[in-house]
Amino acid sequence: MKTIGIITYDYPHLKTEQVMLNLLKKYEPAQLKMFALPFTPRKERNIQISHRPNQANSVHPRSMADAHGIPYTPVAFDHEIESGLDYYVILGAGILSERFVKDKKVFNCHPGVIPAVRGLDAFKWSILEMQPLGVSLHFIDEQVDAGEIISILPTNVYPTDTIETLSRRHYENEIAIMSDFEYHLHHPVNIFSSIATGEPHRRMDAATEATMIEKFEEYKAKMSYRANK
Repeated sequence: MKTIGIITYDYPHLKTEQVMLNLLKKYEPAQLKMFALPFTPRKERNIQISHRPNQANSVHPRSMADAHGIPYTPVAFDHEIESGLDYYVILGAGILSERFVKDKKVFNCHPGVIPAVRGLDAFKWSILEMQPLGVSLHFIDEQVDAGEIISILPTNVYPTDTIETLSRRHYENEIAIMSDFEYHLHHPVNIFSSIATGEPHRRMDAATEATMIEKFEEYKAKMSYRANK
């Protein structure tokens, strides 16, 4: 019986809630263990578009673990996480140490097409740089969004999309691929295997975000889904 380590924050976290509910449809609670790292709230930023739902609008992961009989272990550092599990799934964490990821199968989802769009605010940078939109399931290594790619799922763009509808669909794509991480391990797909490598990005500043918003209609015209294109 495979054992899966769920790595999250010791704090209410929507992505954790959503993926955990899906995993419980596929695995027995006895196969799951939750490890919770400290969470430091980020300083409020001046943004025009919030491209992800409020992650704090969720139940606490300990509450879910207790309800389903899943072991829940708060840890101060990632090297305190139990070794020897078959898989580890990152649902909430900062940059993990090389010591932790070495010799482990640690799955992560990056909300951009690796290696073209790496780093933070990948959704927004994809639009600004006219890059395809997709979510990348990959193994974690010591580099930023550069581990072995398992699968990349494109996010469809439609002519009537707003940034809000597109960002919602993109986020749902992220939840879906993380929930099916083991399926993708055995059935990998990546239509972007020849895409050029880009530099890792920091958070998008307000001025650059305004430019991104101005480019959205152009982005839709270029990237809108067409069957058999």
